[in-house]
Amino acid sequence: MSGFGLDQRLARDSELVATLDLCQLRLLKDSRWPWLMLVPQRDGMSEVFDLQPLDQALLTFETNMVGSALKKVTGATKINVGALGNIVRQLHVHVVARSEGDPNWPGPIWGFGQAAPYEPSRQQEFMTQLVEALSS
Repeated sequence: MSGFGLDQRLARDSELVATLDLCQLRLLKDSRWPWLMLVPQRDGMSEVFDLQPLDQALLTFETNMVGSALKKVTGATKINVGALGNIVRQLHVHVVARSEGDPNWPGPIWGFGQAAPYEPSRQQEFMTQLVEALSS
């Protein structure tokens, strides 16, 4: 992982939950949605197809694993997955739990309202639940 550096905006807007084989798993600092982000620890990547084929497969595996754990922990109606990168070019994949009645359901989360920070004990509890779900 030599040379990998996390974009400062991603670091500012998220907390590290766990380090997986390929990716950092991070929690976005917005409690309105259970919102995770996978950041492949490879320097200079901006698109999924920039990754080597084995890393592409591992990213798919980790995305599915995280999505499944997030659905288990939250009971969400739908798990949204997206790699946009229009503003922050460093490759990162959003994994968001959505449920009917959440802010802006069924519309997109991007650009909607203001972020609501987690209460520290709730954030820690949620991160612990995620790690446990990933381990099972």
